[in-house]
Amino acid sequence: MKSNDIKTITRECARQTIRDAVKDNDPEKLTQGLEEMAQAIAGDYEQRLADAQTQLDAQILSARGVRQLTSDERNYYQAVLAAMRSDDPKQALNNIDKSFPTTTINDVFEDLRQNHPLLSKINFMQVTGNTRILVDGSEFQRAQWGELCDDIVKELAANLSVIESGLYKLSALMFVCKPGLELGPEWLDTYVRDVLYEALASGLEYGIVDGTGKTMPIGMTRQVGTGVTVTDGVYPRKSVVKVSDLRPATIGMLLSMLARGASGKMRLVRDVVLLVNPQDYYEKVMPATTLQAPDGTYRNDVMPYPMTIIPTEALETRGEAVLGSAPRYFAVAGIAKDGRIEYSDEYKFGEDKRTYIIKTYANGMPKDNNSFLLLDISELTPAVWKVEQVSPSTPSSDVTLSALSLGSAILSPAFDSQTDAYTATTSNASNTINATPADAGATIEVTLNGESAANGSALTWKAGSNAVEIKVTAQDGTSTGTYKVTVTKS
Repeated sequence: MKSNDIKTITRECARQTIRDAVKDNDPEKLTQGLEEMAQAIAGDYEQRLADAQTQLDAQILSARGVRQLTSDERNYYQAVLAAMRSDDPKQALNNIDKSFPTTTINDVFEDLRQNHPLLSKINFMQVTGNTRILVDGSEFQRAQWGELCDDIVKELAANLSVIESGLYKLSALMFVCKPGLELGPEWLDTYVRDVLYEALASGLEYGIVDGTGKTMPIGMTRQVGTGVTVTDGVYPRKSVVKVSDLRPATIGMLLSMLARGASGKMRLVRDVVLLVNPQDYYEKVMPATTLQAPDGTYRNDVMPYPMTIIPTEALETRGEAVLGSAPRYFAVAGIAKDGRIEYSDEYKFGEDKRTYIIKTYANGMPKDNNSFLLLDISELTPAVWKVEQVSPSTPSSDVTLSALSLGSAILSPAFDSQTDAYTATTSNASNTINATPADAGATIEVTLNGESAANGSALTWKAGSNAVEIKVTAQDGTSTGTYKVTVTKS
């Protein structure tokens, strides 16, 4: 590719090349894609920098959102810029006794966690080199009740397992023109972070969604766990679950499958994501999740359970979708502890442009085989308003009480829903009556010595005998029953 073709390359084309390369496990195509991405970014920055060369002071850069550097970052980039300007940049870069600034790396990963639709949802961690990851496989644990000083009768097992995560290398190529070197450390920092962001976002997305596990992450579409047969490093794809609608009953059934852990124990399903092919989103999912409101406007992505719908080009097979709990996928990525910007002899475009490399590392996998479902949505039907005629249920004729009490006064005989006459004695000036109907549709009227009183209120007694009546009117409005209590105030 000629240097004068730089501005004709778009980031989207480069992203597609990177995804194809990761999918096909093609190192040459991956290098080509990273080269195209770096060239596209370089083209963007050349245009931006041409417009801003006279406005490079910190105040203007800060007003435009350019990140201000720490002293360590500035010193590092100044050393790199000086090496890039030298006649022998490769030797000069090798002599730089500084590692990549940690704060710069942190900033890139923070952008990924916040701004990338998929990476912002999953369990995404920043690491260095080979990493041992502790995974908690436990679901709900039930504690045992007992006396305060009893011996512990049940141990809540953490169920921790160790996963050795060998990170796979992804080299991000940068094509820097010599005039750009005069623009200072802030420009180089912004450019480097942008290249790293695009390289990690584009390279990781395919692996997270549909990676085979062979020199790449294990995707959400793949089977994991004990009993899974891995052939030549490739993890088998999950069996598909056919989904023809997105009604509450359908979504509830799918989520119930996710709520069962690999060990059979139950768990909550949170931060649910639905990943779909972009074309399928517009042709299948959007019509199935769009409803017209009474005011004539439309509501998009209406689902019966809270979830985020994410179109992704990593799902290349039309009609497929992935449903799962995003935090149950963990991905790790980072730059080696001795990470540096290196000069590349591989790509040369003359004295005005030089090629540099930043090496990044990444991997990822689902926590268990029940974390995600692979769906077949090829026959998904559009959402429509459905009107059903429902016959009203027959009103209840139940006129019994389920409970009756008069404060601390003791009823005789003991309360029974089928007994309607009681006596009680009390020395209190008043007692609170509480009558609970057996059917929630029934109504209750209370009288004391012929005067109306409120259920749940305090009844004030006169000396001697008091007549309390509780009339229960059933839900049907015609059936009635009466409970009587004779209260003697001593």
